[in-house]
Amino acid sequence: MVNTLRSSIFAGIFIGTAGFGFLASGLQGQYGSLAGAVLFSLGLLAVVGYRLKLYTGTAGFIKKNEVGTLFLILLGNILGCLMLGLLARVSPMDIQGAAQKVLELRLKTGALNCGLLGIGCGLLMTTAVTFARQKHYLPLLFAVPLFIICGFTHCVADAFYYLCVPVDFMKAHALEILGVYGCIVLGNLIGCNLYRIVLPKELQ
Repeated sequence: MVNTLRSSIFAGIFIGTAGFGFLASGLQGQYGSLAGAVLFSLGLLAVVGYRLKLYTGTAGFIKKNEVGTLFLILLGNILGCLMLGLLARVSPMDIQGAAQKVLELRLKTGALNCGLLGIGCGLLMTTAVTFARQKHYLPLLFAVPLFIICGFTHCVADAFYYLCVPVDFMKAHALEILGVYGCIVLGNLIGCNLYRIVLPKELQ
């Protein structure tokens, strides 16, 4: 359990770093740049390379009796993102403002729609990790920018964004944020397991 938590925290640090870079790259625009979306791929590449525990990299391969472990992984991922969220607060760049724009968009989109968009992200993440387990890493470089460009929601990346926003904004919208985030977590879980739901077992 301790090793799982340590691994998941480290995974959260890498995803938080990727999110930091994405927000920094898009400070002149509203939602980040294409270059930032591509650079975000390093987060997942690091997770795969170090064999770290990431919620969306694990959910599609988890067994029924390991659901508790999956949510321990999510907790560790969030703690790792918190470290980068604190770092973002001392940056001379307006990372907090950029993160708030992302969160405002999530709230405008609504909890249900964010959850549905999370299904698309989960599907792409499980697909990319499946290829990586077969030592085919190129899909990782496509799947991450694709989910960002499509506006699909990723619960670990979003954890970083939410932990960057000004505290007053967070307090003012706490219940809405929790609702949106819970739907994204569920949507990612469904998307990660979509191949299990749709494909017959002989094709899995």
